[in-house]
Amino acid sequence: MLLDTPICNFGWKAPDFTLGDPEGRAFTMSEYLGEKGLLVAFLCNHCPYVQAIADRLAEDANTLLDEGIGVLAVMSNDYHAVPIDRPAYMQRFAAEAGWRFPYLVDEHQTVGQAWGAVCTPDFFGLNADGGLQYRGRLDNARLDASADRTRELVDAMRQIARTGQGPKQQMPSMGCSIKWRNSGF
Repeated sequence: MLLDTPICNFGWKAPDFTLGDPEGRAFTMSEYLGEKGLLVAFLCNHCPYVQAIADRLAEDANTLLDEGIGVLAVMSNDYHAVPIDRPAYMQRFAAEAGWRFPYLVDEHQTVGQAWGAVCTPDFFGLNADGGLQYRGRLDNARLDASADRTRELVDAMRQIARTGQGPKQQMPSMGCSIKWRNSGF
């Protein structure tokens, strides 16, 4: 099911979390929330929208990481119902996409639910205080890997890093619904 993300709830305080990557290493959100902010992306392996942007996301996340902005990704899908989203496949998908950021398993789906994640990809741009300042799309290219794109997420995160405030105009991200356990998707 195709969904759009809700309008940004400016200032919403992101709940902290600790999740493991597919190898079992623990990562705590607040430890990645630096003075320039943090991007938390809800992603999965099977979604054609995530697959279409995976390389562009790697490029944009590398830009952010190189500029001192933190990046974490969370996979909240019920991977028992969607086997391609299992941790072993997450590791391979991230490596093939060239992702340098941690890709974390939300086994019990508590983080996705606490954050109100609705689809993959779903981007949350936080300022240094952990306040939400961006809930938009990666870029204007959508499923087209066009080289001529506006890097909306990068531009927003740079603005947040400089000013603590996100852009007032944001276009929602769109993607596959999160596969909640017992949801009957």
